[in-house]
Amino acid sequence: MSEFSANLEDLLEYPCSYNFKAIGLGVPAFAPAVELAVAATVEVPQGALQVRPSSGGKYHSVSVEVRLSSYEELTTIYAAIKQIPELKFMV
Repeated sequence: MSEFSANLEDLLEYPCSYNFKAIGLGVPAFAPAVELAVAATVEVPQGALQVRPSSGGKYHSVSVEVRLSSYEELTTIYAAIKQIPELKFMV
């Protein structure tokens, strides 16, 4: 386990609310792909998804706030989001 993941695991007390933020291409498929990646592991409440386009519209920032029960859920969701082809980076 890396020092970063050990620290992240120690910083959070589960269960907790967590906001995933992904930045990707401003294509119609990006936000639903992020939501599906999160929903494959935990329930995504209605209204938990927020999409903000960049000023030029080339990129979208997608935030999804969910309730996590464990560190394993956190790492599973991050791994799923990283598989989205349109993803540029995560915050």
